[in-house]
Amino acid sequence: MCEGYNVRQLRQQSGHGTRTLWRIIHHWLDQTPPSLGDLSGYRYLLIDCTYLRGRTTPVSAVMDAQTNRLVAGLYGVHEGSRGMAAFCAQLARCGLAPVGVTTDGNPQLLRYLRAQWPTVTLQRCLVHIQRQGLSWCRHRPKRPDAQHLRELFLQLRTVRTPVDRDRWIDQFIDWEIQYGWIVDLTPEHGRVFSDLKRARSLIVHALPHMFHYLDDPNIVSHTNGLEGYFSRFKMRYRQHRGLSRDRRGAYVHWYLHLCPK
Repeated sequence: MCEGYNVRQLRQQSGHGTRTLWRIIHHWLDQTPPSLGDLSGYRYLLIDCTYLRGRTTPVSAVMDAQTNRLVAGLYGVHEGSRGMAAFCAQLARCGLAPVGVTTDGNPQLLRYLRAQWPTVTLQRCLVHIQRQGLSWCRHRPKRPDAQHLRELFLQLRTVRTPVDRDRWIDQFIDWEIQYGWIVDLTPEHGRVFSDLKRARSLIVHALPHMFHYLDDPNIVSHTNGLEGYFSRFKMRYRQHRGLSRDRRGAYVHWYLHLCPK
């Protein structure tokens, strides 16, 4: 475990010896961070999840969309699991009543949010939609339907006004009339065509929740704030390679509590 910490630097900064430092570190890792306080003041949120080890160790976080300050975090619970429903209920008991929430679009998470807060506006992250859609359409697609759909994904982040939105939706409707119904009715065959069907389905299901930010300027169209936070968190986490498995969760919870920005 010692190799995970820069003990020499900690000694220089604190003036304590190595054993004293370990006692302090172990003392805090054996504690639980304070419970959440009053969350009633947070109205617009970002919710996203990242993973520390493949897809096996999730870390979920809730961030205030106005200040990019972390509101709450959760370790070891997958975004679409029942544990997330319990987490939402805990947030509600602390007074959280969001007006708008921006997420990556996990279907189960959307159900949990809607069940806990029936009137909340759910905004799909356009960066996630664009990134996934471009991946499914390929970098240089050969099919005309994939080429045109890729152009729509590329234009998505340029939608800044209701006029832009209406133009983009009209273009997608035109694509649906020319290509979409054929893609939908044609049985899946081959990886490329299967991904094209997924790209189309992505827009069809996300469209009702893609442009709420144009109606309410406090709603954010992306979760970039949390993406940046996760990037900084992982950089710090990698410095603690010696953490034992039973202390990882404690470290994550303390980090989320002590480093809200």
